[in-house]
Amino acid sequence: MTESRPRPRLKNLVGTLILLCFLWGVLRWFEYSQVYHPHKKLEQSGDALGRAWENVFFETSDGVRLNGWFFPTDANSPRRQWAVLLCHGNAGNISHRLHYFQLLLELGVNVFAFDYRGYGASEGRPSEEGTYADAVAARRWLQEKGFTPERILALGESLGGAIVAELAARGPLAGIILQSTFSSVPAVGAELFPWLPVRWISTIRYDVPAKLARIKTPLLILHSREDSLIAFHHAEKNFAAANAPKFLRELAGGHNEALDTDAERYRKYLEEFLKAVEGHHETREKTPNQRQ
Repeated sequence: MTESRPRPRLKNLVGTLILLCFLWGVLRWFEYSQVYHPHKKLEQSGDALGRAWENVFFETSDGVRLNGWFFPTDANSPRRQWAVLLCHGNAGNISHRLHYFQLLLELGVNVFAFDYRGYGASEGRPSEEGTYADAVAARRWLQEKGFTPERILALGESLGGAIVAELAARGPLAGIILQSTFSSVPAVGAELFPWLPVRWISTIRYDVPAKLARIKTPLLILHSREDSLIAFHHAEKNFAAANAPKFLRELAGGHNEALDTDAERYRKYLEEFLKAVEGHHETREKTPNQRQ
């Protein structure tokens, strides 16, 4: 009587499946680690700007508790009814964006910035759908604060631009600003890692052109030809996909240097866009009266 032994083919198949599962897990970890770089520690507080501010907590539709900072503009500002919602990039947290808050406040608008799930004092773990839900919750917080969607602009920095584009697709906004934003994660990933089949294996999409094609919200795209991380052609692709009214303006400096190397032009372009959005808003308000 002979002993029963596992067939070599079965053993090879099991070994191959285990190896494939391991490689798939490594690829998923690698993809995730390239897209999200959350920092939990807040390096400073809103007190650093030396003005009134609110440290707030609010919940998303799926029950995740998020943290945000609200900076009211001056009481006599002609733009005191306007607010800018800041969606930051994939690294750090809101404590690293004080220079953005300062510049926006100088333009006379209220500013609300928040951390995505897993960033700063926000609970949870980031994901594509999760960051979309986070932005929707942040807009809802501003609406509960008294700002109408027609007076809320959203500014997205890098990854934040993709989130802002989806936010506009899920509800009204006065205007959106995409700064140094890619066209999609697979597209930029294929450029950064040409030795990987990124377009085949990517599960995190953030497809910006597809989102922009669905909306008619006034759009400003800011990008630098010196950006070595996200090339300028991403801005051109996003611009081509978008509906009017739309504006593409060039900045100087690297991917994270816009407010360090080209602050005056950055401020100028935002001011011009704000005026355009205000004019668009006034035209929409007057149109019903003209039809009566």
